[in-house]
Amino acid sequence: MCRVMEGTIKNMLNKLKKFNYYRKQFFSLLVGVPSYETYVEHMESHHPGEPVKSRKEFFCEAQEARYNAKGGKVSRCC
Repeated sequence: MCRVMEGTIKNMLNKLKKFNYYRKQFFSLLVGVPSYETYVEHMESHHPGEPVKSRKEFFCEAQEARYNAKGGKVSRCC
């Protein structure tokens, strides 16, 4: 019975991890923030050898593209 319970707990933890991953992805897409992990996977598979931006660089560039931000500050409200 103990092994069955261990398997059930591991299964629940895996489902929670998966749920949290999709929840984070959903909210990021909802507010228009692209996924850094997806960017890194794309760069590694399609552009090997090219430098990969840091998370901060990636986020700043995404914010600038979305909000026309200058130096990390939003220059418009809508």
